[in-house]
Amino acid sequence: MTLETVSTSKAHGGTLGVYKHASTATGTGMTFSVFLPPQADEPGAKLPVLFYLSGLTCTHANVTDKGEYRRICAELGLIFVAPDTSPRGDDVADDPAGAYDFGLGAGFYVNATEEPFAAHYRMWDYIAHELPALIEDSFPADPARMGITGHSMGGHGALTLGLTFPDTFKSLSAFAPIVAPGQVPWGHKALGGYLGADPAEWRAHDAVALIEDGKRPAGDVLVDQGAADSFLAEQLRPELLEAACADAGIDLTLRLQDGYDHSYNFISTFMEDHIRWHAERL
Repeated sequence: MTLETVSTSKAHGGTLGVYKHASTATGTGMTFSVFLPPQADEPGAKLPVLFYLSGLTCTHANVTDKGEYRRICAELGLIFVAPDTSPRGDDVADDPAGAYDFGLGAGFYVNATEEPFAAHYRMWDYIAHELPALIEDSFPADPARMGITGHSMGGHGALTLGLTFPDTFKSLSAFAPIVAPGQVPWGHKALGGYLGADPAEWRAHDAVALIEDGKRPAGDVLVDQGAADSFLAEQLRPELLEAACADAGIDLTLRLQDGYDHSYNFISTFMEDHIRWHAERL
């Protein structure tokens, strides 16, 4: 698969690159960023990889610009990969009303089955299969040491993919994730629009439901949540994940961070903790 290099620049002794390619999963062009730590230049290097899934309205650029991950990734020798949140292009369907929480920028990391979204909104296959294979083929990545994290909608994606593919994603964390989309308005809109009106079809993309149905992560799980997050009570509801993990015997560290909101000021504050968490497990 051919990669087009959009840009590269040096950071903390490593290289930050932005790349484009033609995706077979989505049938569109896709853009992502990769930070290669300086250890990637060593002969025969095979380094662990952390995938970061972004939230509503975001592209690869939000965490790339504001995530403050490069220094610690350079220290620990960790590759950091940031994909887009949905397919894009002139022929890609969007929400007719242009809403921020559905359509472009809001792929919710599912394979859509409803028209007109089914043709391109296949972010589940893209993140679970196509992108890890592309990273393995194109960079000095160790496919046996891949982890996943994300924020909000991306935290939802990280949890559902980590629970479903524990052999691929050996470490799992999230920032302010939507833990039970089947029980909150964001999820009702997105899963109903992409997967249809039957809530039974949503369970494969709902972390709490997946745990109830027997799915388990590769190991323990870290979640950070801002206590001053305006979406906490209605959309995020981390207490549901806490209860599901307790019932299932999953080792969850859930940290409610006093005074922090939903923004990248929150994410960047605790990014180093999450990267160290993944590095220890990878």
